[in-house]
Amino acid sequence: MERKEFLNAIGISVAAVCTGCLAACSKSNSSAGGTTGGGGTSGSINFSTNLNSELLNVGDFKVNSGVILVRLAAGNDVSSFTAVTTTCTHEGNTVGYNSSLKQFVCPAHGSTFNTDGGVVIGPATRSLTKYKIAITGETLTVTG
Repeated sequence: MERKEFLNAIGISVAAVCTGCLAACSKSNSSAGGTTGGGGTSGSINFSTNLNSELLNVGDFKVNSGVILVRLAAGNDVSSFTAVTTTCTHEGNTVGYNSSLKQFVCPAHGSTFNTDGGVVIGPATRSLTKYKIAITGETLTVTG
């Protein structure tokens, strides 16, 4: 093999590897389901929580099916809760809930979102997907 052939072969191999790495590292901006925003989970969301045993205190939260469900206030009415996707709209990383700030925070790049999923601080520019909440008796159901 001549030097020129060797360098061409190596160059093509490196280019192929780099292309594969870039494709694997990029995040998709597609979304599915939900009522607002651009982040979301694939498929439909439908889960229930017993309010007699879970989310008893303001600031309590639970994660289920790619959704963070948070108790914002006392009482078992719909306005006392919020449910948003765990997927940050910036690059698809997982957001968490900071109860002292009363905000959703993405640890990867610092995007923060209010309890309705709206962007407070970027780099994210789109809201988190917010899901519907219904309460019947002591059962809270999240759908979207």
